[in-house]
Amino acid sequence: MAAIAKRLDTNVEGDFYVDDTCIDCGACRWIAPESFNREGSMSRVFAQPESDAQSAACLRALIACPTASIGAIEKHDMASAARAFPYPFAENVFFCGYTSESSFGAASWLIQREAGNVLIDSPRFAGPLVKRIEEMGGIDTLFLTHRDDIADHAKFRERFGCERIIHADDGIRGMEREITGVEAVQLDDELTIIPTPGHTRGSACLLYRDEYLFTGDHLAWSLARGHLVGFRTACWYSWPKLIESMRSLLGYRFKHVVPGHGAPFSCATHEEMREAVEACVEWCEEMA
Repeated sequence: MAAIAKRLDTNVEGDFYVDDTCIDCGACRWIAPESFNREGSMSRVFAQPESDAQSAACLRALIACPTASIGAIEKHDMASAARAFPYPFAENVFFCGYTSESSFGAASWLIQREAGNVLIDSPRFAGPLVKRIEEMGGIDTLFLTHRDDIADHAKFRERFGCERIIHADDGIRGMEREITGVEAVQLDDELTIIPTPGHTRGSACLLYRDEYLFTGDHLAWSLARGHLVGFRTACWYSWPKLIESMRSLLGYRFKHVVPGHGAPFSCATHEEMREAVEACVEWCEEMA
């Protein structure tokens, strides 16, 4: 947990706080947006929780923080808070919490399904999380969107015997399956891998049921800009390739963008999401 002696002066007075070990990953700002925002180059508590729901969100942010930079002065039921993960997002899709510093606080997601559970990107291999995932049926497939967010993938493989999948162009060897090229790969009736080079050479998205697009660091919602974006200042391979990949997503149907960084973004219809992605493509072209 964070150290009270390192508490940032930018926090408001009260129970929850952020200390000076914050790396500005932004996880807390979308997990508990009514309490956390950004001040300078770090997160802070700008408003203490005023309800049980807001307090629970702050506790989830505390547990999810990759650097243990969030603290609380008062006593809380941390065991119950820890068991909140995987936390329901929608239907049978869950946010795993327990983000990793090696992945700069990127979110990992779990799909629970009869055909076999799927973990998208790797969280920290934390005991409470692992136990809950076991109770939910384990992991059959671990899909890694790109080389940045692999964290403790090897530990999850050892524990659950899951098949790890990544694009070969990201150069992470030793996985059970590598995909190649830029053509979509159908894993089964519900899952499609869509290569989206740009952020890294081997970046790829996972489409689930024409509803949920797990995007890693390729596509995300920007609270500051109010629209979908690519990470222009964190594009490690090619911005022109990223634009091509972004445009290719117009050929798919989905209503939810579920990213590695930032809050999920949802539309009521496939058509509304298509318009949002079209606007993102236009923005990316302007940023070229």
